[in-house]
Amino acid sequence: MKIAVRLDDITPDMDWERFFKFKALLDRYQVKPLIGVVPENRDDNLKKQSSNKPEDFWNYVKDLEKDGWTLAMHGVHHLYTTGKGGIFPLNNFSEFAGLPFAQQKDMLLRGKQRLEERGVKTEIFMAPAHSYDRNTLKALKETGFTAVTDGFGNYPYLWRGLKFYPISFHLSSTFQKKKGFSTMVVHTDTIVEEDLQRYESYFQNKNIEWISFREYIDQPARRITIFTRIKEFLMAKGKYLIVKGRSGSK
Repeated sequence: MKIAVRLDDITPDMDWERFFKFKALLDRYQVKPLIGVVPENRDDNLKKQSSNKPEDFWNYVKDLEKDGWTLAMHGVHHLYTTGKGGIFPLNNFSEFAGLPFAQQKDMLLRGKQRLEERGVKTEIFMAPAHSYDRNTLKALKETGFTAVTDGFGNYPYLWRGLKFYPISFHLSSTFQKKKGFSTMVVHTDTIVEEDLQRYESYFQNKNIEWISFREYIDQPARRITIFTRIKEFLMAKGKYLIVKGRSGSK
């Protein structure tokens, strides 16, 4: 099994101490991830006090790209404005799903403009909370995006004119597979020392080939059927209900 890594919630005011600790792991095992950069963060939950943040965030991001990392646009403001899970309902809230097409398109154009003003260009979209709908996908196409980092499956796939790079449904199950590709999703701002030890054990797993996200991008995409999409929807909804049930029982 070949697995890439994606890091969510990359902002100028994130928890840089935790980010750098995880980056040290990536560097040690020579893994070049995908990072989701928020163009104009307004989510107070992502704003942390850090003493060692880079002097110029945007130049730092571009330096990471030069070093082999891949950049994605992670929403626009990272604010959850609807109670919709969309067509990949891992959550029941969204920055995009449920909004009119024209509004979503304007949001995407704004985010893309903010990134390009800072010299950052990408055609990959990372939806906050993994939630998007058909209007989101249509708006992505019309604003120049070509790929989405989400979905379930063992290979990149094509759907509605976009290329999808699936994430892992359940890591322990993904680790048991012999063939295929997937993505391990990491939120560095919640990582503690125990998590770092666990992630290091993942990188040391001899059954896994850790690849750069650029290598993932280079894989050919397969076309999927409506039945595969229905299965994906049900898997996402089921996972949401399981997680919700567990949290509700605590």
